[in-house]
Amino acid sequence: MKQLLQLLEHDATLTHTQLAALTGKSEEEVAQAIAQYEKDRVILGYKTIVDWDQTDREAVTALIEVNVTPQRGEGFDRVAQRIYQYDEVESVYLMSGSFDLTVIISGRTLKEVALFVGEKLAPLEDVTGTATHFILRKYKEKHLIFPVQETQEERFVLE
Repeated sequence: MKQLLQLLEHDATLTHTQLAALTGKSEEEVAQAIAQYEKDRVILGYKTIVDWDQTDREAVTALIEVNVTPQRGEGFDRVAQRIYQYDEVESVYLMSGSFDLTVIISGRTLKEVALFVGEKLAPLEDVTGTATHFILRKYKEKHLIFPVQETQEERFVLE
């Protein structure tokens, strides 16, 4: 039921009744399929995407390019596992190109992110280099578009 997975990925709040109507399956078939997907770890979890800029929470997100020395018989897996154990780490991806891993982290301040990179990530035995990029604005994430906020400059031009 590839269609079921696509629907859930797009909107995990859809009810079994809605999913059944959209897929042409019964509610029982939908419930059984979802339970099996969860058991088989095809569905890993359910997340809400929050536009934190619309709240009073201060947060900094960074994308870190990481170069590592792959280990014989384990490749990049061992170092990736060590990195994703940290609470600050949201995502880790193996990449092709000029660096090996992309690590996405969040912190309260630029200093907190810098300390994570300098004290926890860069000193790891197999890490040979890092480059940190701070995310300044999110426009789209997981197919969801973030509203573009009016800037001060735009307000002056329009008034």
